[in-house]
Amino acid sequence: MNKLKITFASAALGLSTLVLATTVWAVTMSFSAVPSEYDPGHLNIITSKWIKHLGLADAKGNQNWGLLMSKNGLTASDAAAVAEVKGVKGIKLTELGFDIRHTDPNFGSHCGAGAPRFNVDASDGFHFMGGCSNATRTADTPQVGWTRVRIDPTNPAQAFPPMAPTATVKSISIIFDEGNDTGPENFGLAVLDNIDVNGTLITQPGGSKEKGDQGNDDKESSD
Repeated sequence: MNKLKITFASAALGLSTLVLATTVWAVTMSFSAVPSEYDPGHLNIITSKWIKHLGLADAKGNQNWGLLMSKNGLTASDAAAVAEVKGVKGIKLTELGFDIRHTDPNFGSHCGAGAPRFNVDASDGFHFMGGCSNATRTADTPQVGWTRVRIDPTNPAQAFPPMAPTATVKSISIIFDEGNDTGPENFGLAVLDNIDVNGTLITQPGGSKEKGDQGNDDKESSD
């Protein structure tokens, strides 16, 4: 009888450990967005950088990081602002998105059919996700002057081609390659924040916050 009790206790302990380990993995899993400039011809028309005081208010109220992506030239130019999303390899993708500063045709960020968008390489092939104007957009969210953008990876109107629900991710990048000759804004620039991967928000150069937390850590951006 004692041996049986010990066996049950050991099994229960093992199950608790497994549950705890799974919980810790879910909480500590994080993503980051690392900006870079694709400009093989040295045209000097690309900017991709996290900048303080350009984004939404953060938890501490003194950093407000925003991701600036700009192409100050023609769309046809072989150049693009890029931000590689780190920490995504092996995940199954359910949602992508970001918050973008005002997209009124007369001022604010560019929100086009091709940019900003996500390029996703997955086990079932390559996918264009978005661009911004193909996504589901909610104006003045999370606050006035910003638009919330969400993309369903399985929706054929938002993902080209749509991604299989069972597919796993190899890489994800944000691409901004439409210049100031592309309407409706002819602006060639976008400011992003709260980059969304499966409901987890990237709010800063250092990485993501837990789901639903829109605060930013006080970390300097690297050039």
